[in-house]
Amino acid sequence: MTESTQDQADVSLSRAAEDIKVKGHPQTGLDRNRASRPANAPELWQVIPATQQVLMLRSFGSPDGFAAVEQRMPEPGAGELLVKVLAASVQFTDILLRKGRYPGLKAKPPLVLGYDVVGEVVKVGPGVTAVSVGQRVADLTVTGSYAQYRTLKADRVTAVDSTLDPAEVTSLVLSWMTAYQLLHRDARVQKGQNLLVIGAAGAVGQALVALGVLAGCKVWGAAHPRHANLVRELGAIHIDSDQSDFAVVLPTRFDVVFDGIGQQGFSRAWRAVGPKGHLSAYGVSAGIQGNAPLALMGLWLAKLWWWNMFSGARTTSFFSITSLRQKHPDWFVADLSVLIGMLAHGDIKPRVAERIALDAVADAHARLERGGLEGKIVLMPNP
Repeated sequence: MTESTQDQADVSLSRAAEDIKVKGHPQTGLDRNRASRPANAPELWQVIPATQQVLMLRSFGSPDGFAAVEQRMPEPGAGELLVKVLAASVQFTDILLRKGRYPGLKAKPPLVLGYDVVGEVVKVGPGVTAVSVGQRVADLTVTGSYAQYRTLKADRVTAVDSTLDPAEVTSLVLSWMTAYQLLHRDARVQKGQNLLVIGAAGAVGQALVALGVLAGCKVWGAAHPRHANLVRELGAIHIDSDQSDFAVVLPTRFDVVFDGIGQQGFSRAWRAVGPKGHLSAYGVSAGIQGNAPLALMGLWLAKLWWWNMFSGARTTSFFSITSLRQKHPDWFVADLSVLIGMLAHGDIKPRVAERIALDAVADAHARLERGGLEGKIVLMPNP
């Protein structure tokens, strides 16, 4: 990256941070003076239908378990919002939930999936003062967003500029947030470091590459040869993920390796970590797609712990966005606000492959499992 390019990156990050200075609420970044309510039509938002369509998962397993059903409109409780769902991602994490293989999932079918959401507030519950009807907000929900409407906790949402594309914004909430926090909260990358992103064509991988370049790092992206042009367009040096020995790409190996695939129980990635480097693991998609037993994948995580304890200056971690949010909820809102600011200024551009209706979600799950997509599938449940 040239000095000019890095200067631009530094300016964009600073500018995004300026944009999220809180005026209305210290935790949500919501500014009531910037509410996105059209002045000529406030009454329209008071007309809330009595029922709505949701996509219900009737049983764990295949996409055939989905069924569209009609439900009564939920009522926001104290401290809650009712939002009209503008966009919700359909992503690989949803497949884990659908199969009942998501760690920590306590709910059982029938249930509604949907890990993230961008919505427009149509009603506020008792005690809500920092959010107004008509504002747009985003949240990481884990479940419940494959629906036309849903309730959210007012103190957990992040403000969204009404001029932004909801499909692009919802693409930030899980995939780009995971990448941003992997880079800046977990690995704490520094300008000039050499980074390897395994699975660089995936949703999180693309974000890792783009944000890593913006951070002033030199990035290598491992992906199938059919995705080589995409990886290069994002600013990385492409590596053939099928054939390359990651450990010999650089004589000194890498400062940080990001791996959400977990091939060979993360051993392939670990061999590429330099003498004082770090392995940031964040997923085991290879194990999920190969139907590996949960006990085996648990052993892979135990390997990370062992390496971290007994490998000298080399370190490892397994990143969970939900765990980090539980510990530092303020970080989540602050980091997502930075990303939304970067999107508003054109510094980042999430790829949206397709926008779909509720009745197309089952097919989207099947396509995601087959792989090969280069962008996010986004549910837009309201015509």
